[in-house]
Amino acid sequence: MRISKNSTYLCGTKRDSAISIMAKDKTMYVCDNCGQESTKWIGKCPSCGQWNTFKEFRVAPGPSLSKRGAALPKGGSGGGAIPLSEIRAEEEPRMDMHDEELNRVLGGGLVPGSLVLLGGEPGIGKSTLVLQTILRLTDKRVLYVSGEESARQLKLRADRLAPSTPPTAELKVVCDTSLENIFEHIEAEQPDLVIIDSIQTIASEAVESSPGSLSQIRECAAALLKYVKGAPSPLPRSAQSDASRLKNRGGAVPSIILIGHITKEGTLAGPKVLEHIVDTVLQFEGDQHYLYRILRSQKNRFGSTSELGIYEMRQDGLRPVSNPSELLLTDNQDGLSGIAIAATIEGVRPFLIETQALVSTAAYGTAQRSANGFDYRRLNMLLAVLEKRVGFKLAQKDVFLNIAGGLRVTDPAIDLGVIAAILSSNVDTAIEAGVALCGEVGLSGEIRPVSRIEQRIAEAQKLGFQRILIPAANLKAVNPHDYQIEIVPCRRVEDAFRALFG
Repeated sequence: MRISKNSTYLCGTKRDSAISIMAKDKTMYVCDNCGQESTKWIGKCPSCGQWNTFKEFRVAPGPSLSKRGAALPKGGSGGGAIPLSEIRAEEEPRMDMHDEELNRVLGGGLVPGSLVLLGGEPGIGKSTLVLQTILRLTDKRVLYVSGEESARQLKLRADRLAPSTPPTAELKVVCDTSLENIFEHIEAEQPDLVIIDSIQTIASEAVESSPGSLSQIRECAAALLKYVKGAPSPLPRSAQSDASRLKNRGGAVPSIILIGHITKEGTLAGPKVLEHIVDTVLQFEGDQHYLYRILRSQKNRFGSTSELGIYEMRQDGLRPVSNPSELLLTDNQDGLSGIAIAATIEGVRPFLIETQALVSTAAYGTAQRSANGFDYRRLNMLLAVLEKRVGFKLAQKDVFLNIAGGLRVTDPAIDLGVIAAILSSNVDTAIEAGVALCGEVGLSGEIRPVSRIEQRIAEAQKLGFQRILIPAANLKAVNPHDYQIEIVPCRRVEDAFRALFG
């Protein structure tokens, strides 16, 4: 068989061109729960074991945006291996955000050159929290990149949040969604802090997908991370211009705060790898029907993840709540059954919360169990302890539990307050005013010791309570003569019930 020149041409250059066109896009699959990558779709993730979590996204040909640009400076991940003893690690002062609650959750302030992700439901107040914070930073250069609101809308909101103190000239606003343009503005303004609202609206020309897709979020976040860690901007330019821009930066890099939305399941939109990229993940949560907002730290490379910040939503913005116990406790619980005051701790902050319970006869034959702000499975466990160890028959009764104020508490020390509220509603007898409770309830009905009992007792005493029920095992670490409040030790659930109801 003869092969003509044209056939050879078609089978050669043309075929190679066709193959290169077909290989233009590369498809990858990323687990939305843990960030595991795969070249094909898998029903069950081999890393985390979750089902139907792999999402498809396309990778642009050539090096990704996060790999472009020059290498990192010496000591960074792009340099050669150097001895640990030769690395200079100077303690840099943290940036004071002029917000006591935000500083506490961040671990004492914002670390220079860090990448922070602030997530929350739409309309919960993420942009309000960030905007009112940067309005107080009069001594820092701040660049606010808005991809959702116009400059006029931001100005109207700023006037509402701080009508008496107009924004300074150090606060610059840019309304753009192009990552390449954002890097241009950052290099031109040389800010100390950059706000990107939101990461789902930012897109790069190097990634062939729509804004908000998995590939766009991943590549843009990786490019921003490389920038804040000391590398030049990952833009397709010459090495000489990159070096000159790095020299103009003087070695100083800004901190970046990314604002992100969450999905219907309550997780941050985008692949889980986004949370692995950033240094700190803050979750801003709360019920829109309540005035309180909770700021939690889900990940923090520079501080504790057990800290908690509480804000009160007002017409003029979010007000930090320095003493949440006074707001979470109501004054009209005297004579009402089903209400108990529990002492809990979130992070380093102790406060008292009001647990409300309602026990009634099951109207439809099948008993209902409902918990708001408390673990539903732990509620079932406590009800089983009451029925098995104490003798209260609750199998044919509806039990509804609510943590007042819209808070969600995971501290096991409120177990004693929960079962006290349930029993109070069951016998329709109010707990005496001025009594607080704390203690973890075990499966055998014993009251187990809790941590930091001194702070719980001091908080109850500060708010004017006369008695507090604590686990008997914690009495060894407490001197009752050091407090003006009466301390009642309890070993089992029956002891607590006798102290409450005689």
